[in-house]
Amino acid sequence: MSEKKIYEALNWASSFLKERGREANAGEILLQSILGLTRSQLLASLQDAVPAGRLSEFEEAVCMHGEGRPVQYITGKEEFYGRTFLVNEEVLIPRPETEELIYHTLNKIKGVFGEVKNLELVDVGTGSGAIAITMKLEAPDLHVMATDIAETSLQVARHNAENLKADVTFVQGDLLQPLLDRRKQIDILLSNPPYIPERDKEWMSEVVTGHEPHRALFAGKDGLAFYRRFMEQLPLVMKAPGLIGFEFGYGQGETIAAMLKETFPAAEVDVEYDINGKDRMVFALLR
Repeated sequence: MSEKKIYEALNWASSFLKERGREANAGEILLQSILGLTRSQLLASLQDAVPAGRLSEFEEAVCMHGEGRPVQYITGKEEFYGRTFLVNEEVLIPRPETEELIYHTLNKIKGVFGEVKNLELVDVGTGSGAIAITMKLEAPDLHVMATDIAETSLQVARHNAENLKADVTFVQGDLLQPLLDRRKQIDILLSNPPYIPERDKEWMSEVVTGHEPHRALFAGKDGLAFYRRFMEQLPLVMKAPGLIGFEFGYGQGETIAAMLKETFPAAEVDVEYDINGKDRMVFALLR
C-alpha cells in the first residue's frame, strides 16, 4: 500500500463518506482516535505521513462508517459533559441534548432542596451510565443509584464508573422495580427512556436503527409507553420534596407534562427547551 500523507488520507475519507451520505468530517475523528492525537495536533501534522500499519486500519474504519456503523462504536468512546465515556453496541451513544438534562437538574436541586446533603438520586435506564456518573461527579454529596434492564449495558456503565472514579451503585431491573423490591424511596429521579414511536423506524438513519440497541430507542406506537409505566410506579418511590426529570422526543413535552400533573396534582411541572429551541426535558418539583 503506498504511503499517504495525513491530508491525503483525510481528503480520501471525506470524498468516500460524502458519496455514501455520511458526515464528511467523520474521517477526522477516526484518524484522531487511531493516531491518538487531538484535533489541533492532527491539523498541525497534515503534511506528515500516516504511520505504517495505521493507514489500513484507518481505511477499514472509514469503510465501516461508510456502511453505517456509528463513529462512536468504531472508536469505542464518546465525550459527555467534558468526560470520555466508553460505548459499545449494548448502549445508546450519549447525546449533547442529555448534557442539558444534567445542567437543569443541578440548577433545580438547589431550588428544591437547598442542600445536597444525603439526597438519593436514581437514574433509570442508565445505559452507558452517563447521567448517573456525571451527576455523582458534579454533585459528589449525592447518593447515586442507576438501573437498567440489561446486564450487558450495566457492564459498560460499571467500566465507566470505574474509569471516571464515580461511586455509583448499579442494579439490574426493569424501570423502578429494583426500588419497589427494596421498598426504597428517593429524592430525585432522572431518566432518558426510550421514546421513539415504532413507526419512525421507517425514515430513521440506518446508522441509528442498524446499530444502537432498539430496547433503548423505541417505545410502542406513540413513543410514550415507558412514561405511562413510570406514572404508575413514581408515587410509590418519590419523597416530597422531590424532583423528577425526563428527557423526551420532539413534540412530546405537553403530553408528558400533563401525565405528571395528573399523577402529582400539587407538583410544579415545567417543560424545558434545548439549545436548538426544541422541547426536550420535563421536570416535576414535588413540594
